[in-house]
Amino acid sequence: MELVLRARHAVTAAGEGAFDVGVEGGRVVAVDEHGTLSGPRVVELRADEVLLPGLVDTHVHVNEPGRVEWEGFETATRAAAAGGITTIVDMPLNSVPATVDVPSLEAKRQAAAGRVYVDVGFWGGAIPGNSKELRGLHEAGVSGFKCFLLHSGVDEFPPLGAVELAADLRLLRELGAVMIVHAEDAATIEQASQPVGAQYKNFLNSRPREAENVAIARVIELAQRTGARAHILHLSSSDALAMIGQARRDGVALTVETCPHYLTFRAEEIPDGATEFKCCPPIRESRNRELLWQGLADGTIDCVVSDHSPCPPELKHTNDFGLAWGGISSLQVAFPAVWTGARDRGFTLAEVIRWMAERPAAQAGLTRKGRIDVGADADFCVFAPEEEFVVDVAKLWHRNPVSAYDGRTLTGLVRSTWLRGQEIGDQPRGELLVREGVS
Repeated sequence: MELVLRARHAVTAAGEGAFDVGVEGGRVVAVDEHGTLSGPRVVELRADEVLLPGLVDTHVHVNEPGRVEWEGFETATRAAAAGGITTIVDMPLNSVPATVDVPSLEAKRQAAAGRVYVDVGFWGGAIPGNSKELRGLHEAGVSGFKCFLLHSGVDEFPPLGAVELAADLRLLRELGAVMIVHAEDAATIEQASQPVGAQYKNFLNSRPREAENVAIARVIELAQRTGARAHILHLSSSDALAMIGQARRDGVALTVETCPHYLTFRAEEIPDGATEFKCCPPIRESRNRELLWQGLADGTIDCVVSDHSPCPPELKHTNDFGLAWGGISSLQVAFPAVWTGARDRGFTLAEVIRWMAERPAAQAGLTRKGRIDVGADADFCVFAPEEEFVVDVAKLWHRNPVSAYDGRTLTGLVRSTWLRGQEIGDQPRGELLVREGVS
């Protein structure tokens, strides 16, 4: 075999244990007992390291082309690699143009070509008036389609109304595609208080749980009526867990994600004026956070992805929560952040890998990603699960040094990241992906 990685502790499709993993041609060709495989190159992991599959982050706003000063393919993918992530799927908005037709997808692929350090897939966008473009985007290999139920924050990506959403869901049912939904109800938020000033509680009150609950109920009803697959993005309201569980028992094709910041932070600890913590939906109270962890434990929540949504410092460096951009920059630290909280609550690395690699890959139709198994891509993360570090935004690969994680102590350090059997270094070797089955 071209390469053998030998680990005293590995998380593989065959389970956790001591394994040798054999690689040829960028794919895993063997997973066997520790010490049994051989080849011209054998890499033996240190005693404190664990061999994991490369993580898969299906919720990343790269913002290129058009807003490259916010992030960009080079900086985003380098940050991903430093955080153990070997595949990202780029969101269709915050770039200009938004990815709402085949020409805009091609513009994005051209912007990324030859500049990505990890593999990159793409979501398409569903906005009013572009229903006729969805089939072409699907045939071009996007992983699915994203829509908003309220203003997205950028004018070029308007929300779908209920009638438009139902029509698009019927089309996606025919295509076998998934609709991923930013589920907050516009009317509920319009009736809430305004998020003015420096007090975090004002912002929290402006995005009540009810807004998520109402919107999620609408998505469930339409998914059930149309038979389409739907995915709830960045769940922050634990109130919705019961209806999500019931919908699944009723046979609705529904999956759900949450994000590291909802599992890490709590509203009670956010200082006034600390707009680096602003995101939509918002970080909620401690009790809500623990119920989200319970939702992961019982399987109601399928996966954890970053919702990396960066911006230039001037859009965050205001004390007014009503004016600051709503997004948390977290791509490079997402995995250690989740592992820190999971470890403290008694979860295993295998469970975290299920949430952050296996299930996101499956949800995005990337069947060779997210696991160490024969036939899968040889994408690996070498991880020291007991090593602590303090986050320093000045040392992250993100384009702009702004993050809610700055100064926070996390447990678990990514030592190296491997893409198709080669350790990621200073040269971009990532590929631009299409959904499995699309040539």
